Amino acid sequence: MNQLIAIRAFARVVEAGSFTRAADSLDMPVTTLSKLVRELEGHLGVRLLQRTTRRVSVTAEGQAYYEKAGRLLRDLEDVDASFSAARGAPRGLLRVDIGGSIARDLLIPALPDFMARYPDIRIELGVSDRTVNLISENVDCVIRGGALDDSSLVARHLGNAHLITCASPSYLKAHGVPAYPDELRNGHRLVSYLLPSSGRPVPFRFRGEQGPFEIKAEHRLGINESNAHLAAAVAGMGLVQTFSYAAGPALRSKALVEVLQPWRPAPYPFHAVYPNNRHVTHRLRVFIDWLVEVMPPLLATP
Repeated sequence: MNQLIAIRAFARVVEAGSFTRAADSLDMPVTTLSKLVRELEGHLGVRLLQRTTRRVSVTAEGQAYYEKAGRLLRDLEDVDASFSAARGAPRGLLRVDIGGSIARDLLIPALPDFMARYPDIRIELGVSDRTVNLISENVDCVIRGGALDDSSLVARHLGNAHLITCASPSYLKAHGVPAYPDELRNGHRLVSYLLPSSGRPVPFRFRGEQGPFEIKAEHRLGINESNAHLAAAVAGMGLVQTFSYAAGPALRSKALVEVLQPWRPAPYPFHAVYPNNRHVTHRLRVFIDWLVEVMPPLLATP
């Protein structure tokens, strides 16, 4: 048994919560992974994982071993990284997850610059509006908007985006231009963005003289993907709230018109997020530093 490989295999099963997901992230067969964990258990003389037909759970001994072995793996990564950084250019694979509109409108158009600066870094980009689990899905970092309340994550601020309310000229001609946010409650058709995690609609947010407030009205259409949400507004389906960077091309071409501009809500923060219990590799560090450099002006598109 190669004990280091077996420890890494066991740690990935704990983090992924599944032999199948762990094997996929390590690019090895499930049978090989299972054999490594069994050999490690035999070597230690304790059961680390409790296996059933439906799930894998960590025993008390397994949790204690994972915490101690995790520190060992992170120390080893630190040693490797120090020599890698000393040798020069960062290299290897980065797994990054990002929402649909920010991928299409900001990150992907800017990405050729990063790839030119760091030709030895490969990127696998997961694009969706759902919230991924960085540990279990073995993602190096994500770009997320809004407040962060997970203490297990580290965040670097990338800038602020503007949230605007807009609709197509055809919709406004048929239904009128709202002069005040309260008018959205009466007669207007709203296209709500639905949270992928729960399906709940995000309320329309505004800011007035008395501070921030929300409009919660029944939507005519709800969509849980950012690009499709914007497309519905262009198609004349109703009023939407979206980010100015995403709506910019449609606003410039007059396919969309901003309304209620005096009530724009406060700027919306975006962050690069990664787990606090994972070593920050040289390639991840330069990627996040690059994001901090290029993203603020892109997010702040008026």
